[in-house]
Amino acid sequence: MSSPAAPDADPQDRSAADSAASPPSDLPASKNRAPDGRTSAGRVTAFLRSPAGNAALLGTCGSVLMTFGSFGAGSVRRQDPLLEEMFLSWLRFGHGQLLSMIILWVGVLIMIGAWVRVGRATLAGTVGLRDLWTVLPAWTAPLLVATPMFSRDAYSYLAQGAMLRAGFDPYTDGPVVNPGVLLDNVSNVWTTTTTPYGPVHLLLGSGITAVTGDNVVSGTWLWRVTMLPGLFLMAWAVPRLARRMGGNPAIALWLAVLNPLVLIHLVGGVHNELLMVGLMTAGIVLVLQGRHVGGIALVSAGAAIKATAGIALPFLVWVWMIHERDRALAEGREPAAPVRLFFKAAAAGFAVFVAVFGGASLLAGVGIGWLTALSGSSKIINWLSLPTMVAHVGTWITPWRLGSILDVTRMLCAVALVVILVWAWWRFRRTERDAVLGIVVALTAVTLLSPAALPWYYSWPLAVAAAFAMSDRTLMILVALSTWLMLVFNPDGSIGMYNIAHVALAVVAAVIAARSLTTRDPLRLSSRSRTAQVDGPGSAPVGGA
Repeated sequence: MSSPAAPDADPQDRSAADSAASPPSDLPASKNRAPDGRTSAGRVTAFLRSPAGNAALLGTCGSVLMTFGSFGAGSVRRQDPLLEEMFLSWLRFGHGQLLSMIILWVGVLIMIGAWVRVGRATLAGTVGLRDLWTVLPAWTAPLLVATPMFSRDAYSYLAQGAMLRAGFDPYTDGPVVNPGVLLDNVSNVWTTTTTPYGPVHLLLGSGITAVTGDNVVSGTWLWRVTMLPGLFLMAWAVPRLARRMGGNPAIALWLAVLNPLVLIHLVGGVHNELLMVGLMTAGIVLVLQGRHVGGIALVSAGAAIKATAGIALPFLVWVWMIHERDRALAEGREPAAPVRLFFKAAAAGFAVFVAVFGGASLLAGVGIGWLTALSGSSKIINWLSLPTMVAHVGTWITPWRLGSILDVTRMLCAVALVVILVWAWWRFRRTERDAVLGIVVALTAVTLLSPAALPWYYSWPLAVAAAFAMSDRTLMILVALSTWLMLVFNPDGSIGMYNIAHVALAVVAAVIAARSLTTRDPLRLSSRSRTAQVDGPGSAPVGGA
């Protein structure tokens, strides 16, 4: 482990100290022995006995509680034969459901608290990458058997895959054309909606339903396992990206991968964003390392799951172009003209994209209907997207209804989004760091200005932004935002943002979490306890003898 850094140390100083204390994971270790001479088992044991290790164990307990609570309070199935066979169906109704809800929320709060405590130790330099790699599987494993939480998207994934398996075109029809057990669990709003996902998503869904049939329990579990490689791709890529961008690899891993917003929503909620973001971040790293074809192929595969990953591709063309120029200079040659370099890199990148995306489309037997299906997200209305937020405020100060204002705000934000994307692509073109920063700007703009947004959408820009060096204040803001986004939806997938008490409690929790990142006792409970002991009955007067 690294030695503690001063609390007020500069984040880049911490980054250097942590990187020196925690050697890169791609360096070989000899015979299961850590660099400090201890065996791997001894290192893990020492970590678990430390305060940060105790927090990691606490987070595992939170994960277990969430898993148990999900059986009754999560996005439960219409009928759950597994719970019936285990005589646990009572968890889904009445007092059982209330108990499940309490257990689940307690688990969420415990994991958030544990995450912040581990983050505080990481900021101090006492927790490194190897320690965080120990925490990741411990927090993830219990969630693998949970009922989907905070979203019912997994049931839509199964229904869409079953459509392709049955010969329907998911880009033409909604799941309603293929009635059955899988359709019964899909949210009503999505039963008639065509899929907005790419051909790789459909191929995965078709393969999963071919194996599990109409078994919803095994189907959702297999979907979660299929998405899991995305988590490990993120855990591999984010620290390496941080080294390239001058950030702290350990802090980046803690912020972008161990974040409860990622683990609970993407793993517990079973979202294809997990694999999409993993492929995108890994592809970015490969391109930065000079493996351009492989990197763009990975990002293209991510876009073939969900189109958002494709936002990174135009920026990676700049990186490829920069590398071609630098290679020519290193070899003592005169680089080609910038326009020629650009078209060479762009043509090669486009060819790779067409090969990956076109090949997946041919295998799935579908066209590009997903482009028109993207508009289906407009059915989502909540405060997390800027056009919806502005439209809601508009109803307070004008006599117009939400729908009419929303049409205007979405159109204006769509125009603004196009302008920002073009500006960012041209503005961030000169260096590798510029290009990656441009990806962050573009993904953030897409998340904020799109017609609809959901809490886990914010994991898109966060996975890349975590690679940059950040001040403590910036990290506190991101902790508060992550906590608030984690808490504003209900475990059954319904929106809690229209309940003032719910939102207020989420704000309070977010503020406490943010302050806890740099303050051990933000509520000063220990000082109040000591004051009570001094002022309590039987205590000697101050200064008395």
